[in-house]
Amino acid sequence: MSLILLILDNIRRKFHAEDAKKKNNAEFAKKMSENEIATKVIGTAIELHKKLGPGLLESTYENALAFDLREIGFEVIQQKPMPFVYKDVKLDVGYKLDLLVENLVILEIKSIDALAPVHYAQLLTYLRLSNLKLGLLINFNTKLLKEGIHRVVNNL
Repeated sequence: MSLILLILDNIRRKFHAEDAKKKNNAEFAKKMSENEIATKVIGTAIELHKKLGPGLLESTYENALAFDLREIGFEVIQQKPMPFVYKDVKLDVGYKLDLLVENLVILEIKSIDALAPVHYAQLLTYLRLSNLKLGLLINFNTKLLKEGIHRVVNNL
């Protein structure tokens, strides 16, 4: 019986230590600038790409990146509806942000052969509609992910 109690106590301590680490990371993330967040996101995305490689569905990369970013303490919102206001009327037109990190940085995730100008324009529009400053357009369908990462800024 005492062996079981020791095992359970070790498990409890491990979970408390992991919770404390996540809490400390989350508190640190709250103090980060857009550029600092973007740097961490890029590093996390590169590590993810090294593990998974190109060729998977966009939703796979989105979910995996959201998971990894949460693991290091970031607040991440997936598929956040983006309201469109026209003549003081809020219209639900179906715009959704792929990922919003710390309510500061928009991530637009792609897994396509080549990015087109419309992809950059889409992210810039999301930045303008949300009054945010920085977005990352990340195309995971590249041999080296650094070739698929593009910063888009709004009024910087």
